[in-house]
Amino acid sequence: MASAYESFNLRTTPEKFYIEACDDGSVDVLAIDRVSTEMTLTVRRDIPVSAETRPICGVMGTVRLVAGMYLVVITKKQKVGDLLGHAVWKALDFEIISYKKTILHLTDNQMQDNKAFLSMINNVLHTDSFYFATDYDLTHSLQRLANTSPEFQEMSLLERADQRFVWNGHLLREFLAQPELHKFVYPVVHGFIIMKSSCINGKTFEWSIISRRSCFRAGVRYYVRGIDSEGHAANYVETEQIVQFNSAKASFVQTRGSIPFYWSQRPNLKYKPKPQINKTVNHLDAFQRHFDSQIILYGRQVILNLINQKGSEKPLELAFDKMVTSLGNGMIKYIAFDFHKECSRMRWHRLQLLLDMVADMQDEFGYFLVDADGKVQLSQEGIFRSNCMDCLDRTNVIQSLLARKSLQSQLQKMGVLNMGQKIEQQMDFEKFYKNAWADNADACAKQYAGTGALKTDFTRTGKRTQWGLLMDGWNSMIRYYKNNFSDGFRQDSIDLFLGNYAAEEADRTTPLRDPKDWKFLTLPIVMVVAFSMCIICLLMAGDTWTETLAYVLFWGTASVVTGGLILFNGRDFVDAPKLVQKEKLD
Repeated sequence: MASAYESFNLRTTPEKFYIEACDDGSVDVLAIDRVSTEMTLTVRRDIPVSAETRPICGVMGTVRLVAGMYLVVITKKQKVGDLLGHAVWKALDFEIISYKKTILHLTDNQMQDNKAFLSMINNVLHTDSFYFATDYDLTHSLQRLANTSPEFQEMSLLERADQRFVWNGHLLREFLAQPELHKFVYPVVHGFIIMKSSCINGKTFEWSIISRRSCFRAGVRYYVRGIDSEGHAANYVETEQIVQFNSAKASFVQTRGSIPFYWSQRPNLKYKPKPQINKTVNHLDAFQRHFDSQIILYGRQVILNLINQKGSEKPLELAFDKMVTSLGNGMIKYIAFDFHKECSRMRWHRLQLLLDMVADMQDEFGYFLVDADGKVQLSQEGIFRSNCMDCLDRTNVIQSLLARKSLQSQLQKMGVLNMGQKIEQQMDFEKFYKNAWADNADACAKQYAGTGALKTDFTRTGKRTQWGLLMDGWNSMIRYYKNNFSDGFRQDSIDLFLGNYAAEEADRTTPLRDPKDWKFLTLPIVMVVAFSMCIICLLMAGDTWTETLAYVLFWGTASVVTGGLILFNGRDFVDAPKLVQKEKLD
């Protein structure tokens, strides 16, 4: 495999950027013309001595905004650990550098738009949890990497990457056509990675979780649900658990993704908007496309649908069941498990019911195992595809329990655990295991819903606590605010970053200046004034109680009626995305 360079200097002149590879023995330099935007390969001696120099950790790519092209670089990184002897890094800080030396050629509106676009790119970059490796392919599971051709092995990291998980793919589009530049860039994955060296029975092994978040149909909680026409599901994440011991290695892969047909749940100021199934489209084509691709990638599919089987979620469960039946594919098995009903009143031990239900299937699927001599002993023949409404809280709890069962078998097979020993009895590792899966839940939840996950007290401790319930309430309040009043901006940020919306240089009209409806300002002002007057009338009583009551009733009724009008027109008051068409979000 052609690895990428590890360290760089960014050397800047008024005419060019020079990205100098600082690896031992390297003389290669990537030159980027700041006027023509042309990228060429040159050598160190061509860099002017007057160039301003500073170290950088990597190149994310380039992006075109209203002011022109920008170079996006990684300025700070942290080592996560070593995977099969390869260093894995987390990108901590970034810088967006303009090709142009000034933006005075822009109008005031263009400057405002460009500033907004820059803040969107920064918003995505600082979502946290971007990871990369310079000599290892993080976008593929161990099993996929073991089943590749010699030609694949010779490809650069950029060429061979699984495009589902390359979050800087749009930023690297200029590099793709020039293979000689591939050593200067690498695919960056978004999600969660943790690596830990652990010891059981005096035997040290490496244990990792890698969650790869898909960049197809990516977005935020209420604005991206369901599936698109290509079969890509919202909030799709592939999670791989890896164990290494004495040159042997094993992995267990699971996936999560939104219920894969056309449905939406747009925010409207209500705490829980009612899900809507699109009744005007053919769901089955995209549904089949989704599962066809999943079967090719992973083999047999066991769907674990954890949503409620009553109330507003019930129609989704019924439709999912009906579509699986309509598909009639023997490679797909559907299991509905009403998580909230089964575990109500703190009865979390009832999750064992689901584990028992799928135990035989998990044994049949197995996991990927390679012995110390590099020989493949076992392959994973199928996968659990879990979902709840958000594919976050309930989903992560179930995934952690399935992964523990697989890990139990892997460690016994490798000789780390003795027969009859249970992971739960290894207190130090069990504590780390639970916390790692809870951290995975928090990372995935922050990226999709804007807050840490719910129910992580169970994942961390193995039981539900009153403090956990309080924290879930707090996180739910934060989610409500973000989902209604800041997620439109977050969705626009993701669409711009991934290339779903293309900003044009010197663009004079952008959707960012879409004027608000009169109701947006008028009704909240009327409601605040009416409510304030109601309080004032209560505090400053009139000459008679009837006069006071009349004033309180008038202003109270005005505030209630206005509040009702705001709720009735809830969609006009939420922070909605501006950059993409409505049909993409629905």
